[in-house]
Amino acid sequence: MELKNQFSKYAKEYKSYNIIQQICAKSLVRELKSKPKNILELGCGSGQIFSNIDWEFDKYLAIDGSKQMCELHPKAKNLIVKCLNFDSNEFFDEIKNQNFDMLISSSALQWSNDLKKIVKELSKITSEINVVLFTSNTFKTIQNITNQKSPILDENTIKDAFSSYFLCEFETISYKLEFDNKKELFDYIKKSGVSGKSELNFEKAKKLYKEYNLNYLEFEVIFVKTISKL
Repeated sequence: MELKNQFSKYAKEYKSYNIIQQICAKSLVRELKSKPKNILELGCGSGQIFSNIDWEFDKYLAIDGSKQMCELHPKAKNLIVKCLNFDSNEFFDEIKNQNFDMLISSSALQWSNDLKKIVKELSKITSEINVVLFTSNTFKTIQNITNQKSPILDENTIKDAFSSYFLCEFETISYKLEFDNKKELFDYIKKSGVSGKSELNFEKAKKLYKEYNLNYLEFEVIFVKTISKL
């Protein structure tokens, strides 16, 4: 999950370039069936989920791999923000002796190097998971034009990881984000954080700019809600 550089580089501008992430975070919190008191959040960023939490909690541990993002996160009573890579042993050591009512995460876990391992570890510390992840169908037309594989996990890999340890409900949703011109569209790709560390060489970028004729970008997300442990 070596994405720290891109997220950190645009950290201060990120809020204006992550409208889909904001929609996902808001939807995730709105659909929660309970108001947990003891919460773990992975990929907390600058607080997209936290800004929608409108109830009191006893403990809220927010984790993110970008130091700059962690610094932008809101501060609050009973909130702890830690800069950790959620694929790392350091993170697993941090959570192994803790218990949480719920794990929440928005637009982050798709970057995991081993999602199944993370879900396995999470199954030891919580019985409820509510998350939303981008899928590899995000920017699908761009991938087709550049013949470049998405750096994001595909829908089946995501479903398999969670279904290995939990009985789950899944909902996949597509979004289209329209732009007034090509420059705005390509600026969004660069600064949104959705392309991860994947950058095009000059020839592919030139080809894409020439051949991309849509006035919108494609996004696909999957909402995952656990019902019970297996």
